[in-house]
Amino acid sequence: MPGSARTMAVCTVGGLVVATAYTVAMGGNGWLWFSWVVLALVTIGVVAARPV
Repeated sequence: MPGSARTMAVCTVGGLVVATAYTVAMGGNGWLWFSWVVLALVTIGVVAARPV
């Protein structure tokens, strides 16, 4: 995995941890989870579009 795809993956996993911690501490937030899903989809796109 190239550097940019690896960075995106790390940010996505970090965002999942933050979203989960926020949900446990403060309750659910739809916009937070929507943002994380968009970030995850962009990460999947970056990984899928990388040259083989």
